[in-house]
Amino acid sequence: MPSGYEGLGVFYLGRALDADGGALAQPVLYDARDLVTHAVCIGMTGSGKTGLGVCLLEEAALDGVPAIVIDPKGDLTNLLLTFPELRPDDFLPWVNADDARQRGLSVDAYAQEQAALWARGLAEWGQDGTRIRRLREAADFAIYTPGSTAGLPVSLLRSFAAPPAAVRADREALAERVGVTATGLLGLVGLAADPLQSREHILVATILEAAWRDGVDLDLPALIHQIQAPPVARVGVLDLETFFPSPERFQLAVRLNNLLAAPGFAAWTEGEPLDVDRLLHTPAGGPRVSVIYLAHLSDAERMFFVALLLAQVVGWMRGQSGTTTLRALLYMDEVFGFFPPVANPPSKGPLLALLKQARAFGLGVVLATQNPVDLDYKGLANAGTWFLGRLQTERDKARVLDGLEGVAASAGGAFERARIDATLSGLGKRVFLLHNVHEAAPLLFETRWAMSYLRGPLTRDQVRRLMEPHLAGGAPSASALPRTAEARGASAAVRADAPPVGVGGERLAGPGRAVEVPVGSRPVLPPEIRQVFLPARLPSTGPVHYEPHLLASARVHFEDARFGVDVVRDISVLVPMRAGVVTLAWDAARDTEVGVAEVEADPAPGATFEPPPPAASRPKSYEGWTKDFARWILQTRRIERWRHPGTGLVSEDGEPERTFRIRLQDAWRERRDAAVERLREKHGARLAALQERLRRAEQALAREQLQAQQQQVQTAVSMGATLLGALVGRRAASAGTLGRATTAARGATRAYKEAKDVRRAQETVELVRRQLAEVEAQVAAEVRRVGASGDPATDPLERVPIAPCRGGVVVQLVALGWVPATP
Repeated sequence: MPSGYEGLGVFYLGRALDADGGALAQPVLYDARDLVTHAVCIGMTGSGKTGLGVCLLEEAALDGVPAIVIDPKGDLTNLLLTFPELRPDDFLPWVNADDARQRGLSVDAYAQEQAALWARGLAEWGQDGTRIRRLREAADFAIYTPGSTAGLPVSLLRSFAAPPAAVRADREALAERVGVTATGLLGLVGLAADPLQSREHILVATILEAAWRDGVDLDLPALIHQIQAPPVARVGVLDLETFFPSPERFQLAVRLNNLLAAPGFAAWTEGEPLDVDRLLHTPAGGPRVSVIYLAHLSDAERMFFVALLLAQVVGWMRGQSGTTTLRALLYMDEVFGFFPPVANPPSKGPLLALLKQARAFGLGVVLATQNPVDLDYKGLANAGTWFLGRLQTERDKARVLDGLEGVAASAGGAFERARIDATLSGLGKRVFLLHNVHEAAPLLFETRWAMSYLRGPLTRDQVRRLMEPHLAGGAPSASALPRTAEARGASAAVRADAPPVGVGGERLAGPGRAVEVPVGSRPVLPPEIRQVFLPARLPSTGPVHYEPHLLASARVHFEDARFGVDVVRDISVLVPMRAGVVTLAWDAARDTEVGVAEVEADPAPGATFEPPPPAASRPKSYEGWTKDFARWILQTRRIERWRHPGTGLVSEDGEPERTFRIRLQDAWRERRDAAVERLREKHGARLAALQERLRRAEQALAREQLQAQQQQVQTAVSMGATLLGALVGRRAASAGTLGRATTAARGATRAYKEAKDVRRAQETVELVRRQLAEVEAQVAAEVRRVGASGDPATDPLERVPIAPCRGGVVVQLVALGWVPATP
């Protein structure tokens, strides 16, 4: 693992290879922002595609990027098999017993072998248990199992909720969401419904659109009832009974009811709603990697759920602000069948929308498959990154090359088909060709060792065992549970222990009756006193009884230029009135949502009234109470904002801590990316120049070493020939022998000179290497300073109180408010 880069928006995926497959020292550090333009990963079984996907998701989690992982086969559940201690006992429950038998080993021995293999593999790639521990701490990992309670279940009954306002306001987006839901639901009951020709599809879509357009949530039982009694009288120009007669609608309702009544469907009614924000973030706002396990579902169930999930992701996406930084990932393994070139399953529309639009919102889409033929390559032309592994057939390779050529053409880049064809033909296991439109040329690389234990698909029982800590984490809070009939009855129970009320409204001692009904007519007050009547919140079986309160409303301006806060809020309070010296106790005031526009001018028919205290009958009292109210607002009312000390960012009005932390993480990553980009601009040219100098110096050294070696050989040969002639010749040394000796001497001199040239070249290489190391150390230090700026997901936040500004309280109403008594 190259030091200094983790957490700075680059993903460590492996190391580069040369054209012949030889390993280079260069690590592959993929820019996370490139995933905003989406990616495709293609490779046959055994190519290492799953391992590459796991590495990509691990790096995203380490960078604090949340992810939704659609896992049709169960391979990506391995993301939860991370063992920082790398002990055999940690591997033991998860090793494949069949693999152990094939190797002739006991399960215990095989676990020891796997633990040693993983420790060795990680070390070879510069990783260890410490990095695994950082991965586990960087994000929450969870497995969701729709239609099963093995993992975290997902409630289908809550999945027909009205889409966000941004989707409802977009006519095309709403129609797409309605069509996807209707097609998926009807497919679940065996109806391959054509959106244009099927009466069933048109009726279900009409019901969904009518409810969602008004922001009304539906569930499956409500939908079944509305099929029998639709909210429309006509469909198109035909009346409802002509278009779809009641007996035939009943048959459709029966089919859906059979689905609801099926024993196996109970699991679809339990668990969390299908909420994209909850899949991406923890309740505290931290990043989450949610693996959606679908291996146990039928094809129809799988298609239905994936279509619903993708539609929800589209809706969530359209509610986000724009960004160029990677905000979240949607990873879909084995996309075969969900994105075909000709057919239009319900999953294809939202997938195409995501590929075309998600980049503007910082959502990266990664699609993986081992079947490259049955893919819509026109849609995949929106993907800027292609990871291509070993392919099974020439047909597969030709289809991929056609797709890549289309991507290059749309990006305006060159495409060397013959060279890429040759490269793809020679790929080995865990070797991929990275084609990135953001880079100048394709890159051949070998994937790093995955930190997660890649044991293969998990069964439902194994998923259950793995998710036991999450499932045992406690019941949902009371606010998340539907109120039962008993709870509703208890809240409306009649008080039997309250003292009865006399004719004048005074309280009488003694045991009470079942129902309190104070007796009193409406008091006569001066016309200067404004009287208003609050609407009754609960239906009443008898006459309404009003109790006197002061209703005070004001428009309050909260402002603080230091934090960029400028908020206007309408505040309404009810203050109970009581007889005595002090008519109003402001500390007993309670906020109410009823403001100036919601009050009524007249009481309910037949109402009775509690007599007000004497002060409430004097108009001057209200003048004093108006001043008291404004002063009380100034002294007691504050709005609080969250502030992050490191960035100085302040939460927006009404923004909870969780949402603020999510926004902080986006802003932090954007600032970090900008800082890293500045470092690249600052040091890139110098590093490139030094690397080029080092390359030339190393070439010069190799050249001098070769020349020195050749000269040494030549000198040795010349000297040997001279000695031989002198020793074995019959005559004394001749002039030729003396000439050869002179030549040999000159060769030795040249050899000495060549040796000096080699030493100078070596010194040059060492000098450039030292200079390069100094610059790299400087870059690493600056990179560490960028990465050490805190973690907005866990940094402590300040609570900043914001007071009303001077003159910022405008009292709009101070009146005698008649409030219906609570039974």
